[in-house]
Amino acid sequence: MFTGLIEATGRVASLERGSSLCRLRINSTLAQSDLQLGESIAVNGVCLTLTDWDRNSFTADVSPETLDVTTIGRLAPGSQVNLERALRLCDRLGGHIVTGHVDAVGRLLSRTSEGKAQRLEISLPETILRYVAPKGSITIDGISLTVNQVSHARFTVMVIPHTLEKTTLAEMNPGAQLNLESDILARYVERLTEMPSVPRDSKEGVSLEFLAKNGFM
Repeated sequence: MFTGLIEATGRVASLERGSSLCRLRINSTLAQSDLQLGESIAVNGVCLTLTDWDRNSFTADVSPETLDVTTIGRLAPGSQVNLERALRLCDRLGGHIVTGHVDAVGRLLSRTSEGKAQRLEISLPETILRYVAPKGSITIDGISLTVNQVSHARFTVMVIPHTLEKTTLAEMNPGAQLNLESDILARYVERLTEMPSVPRDSKEGVSLEFLAKNGFM
């Protein structure tokens, strides 16, 4: 579990493709932290497992499924990536709940300066359209951001100077592909409302009536 607050950036040192697995090595100061074998690290918003590290870099294995549904397989030596270690229970949840399981890949359509901030317009795949709402949260390449506007096939976010400085977004040009993860809470609400209705006198189950009564709608 992650928060979407980027701890550091790194550069891809190598991407070695095997017959059934891909090995990704990343150069980063994060490797100087108290890493542990098997811990989770989000790389551009993708939850990967640490398999090896030294003073200047760390390695993670990437499955064929992850290569198919994220942008990890499109990385090349020198590519900059966003990094975040897994959330600890004692940490502040400054972003939102992020799983590191990418829902879809979007594309940066445009970027417009508004003062010192920038407005980014990103394509919104239909598979996650229903989970994205104005003022809601979304994860873009591992970065927790607030949705400003949503249309049928695109959405916009406003990025402050600090985020531009500390993440890979400053390097992104229109056309770049981005990992997108919708808010997991939206998924659970949808799942609960899809459950079969229960008798009115039952104390179990969740319905639209229950959600409205308790302030969720």
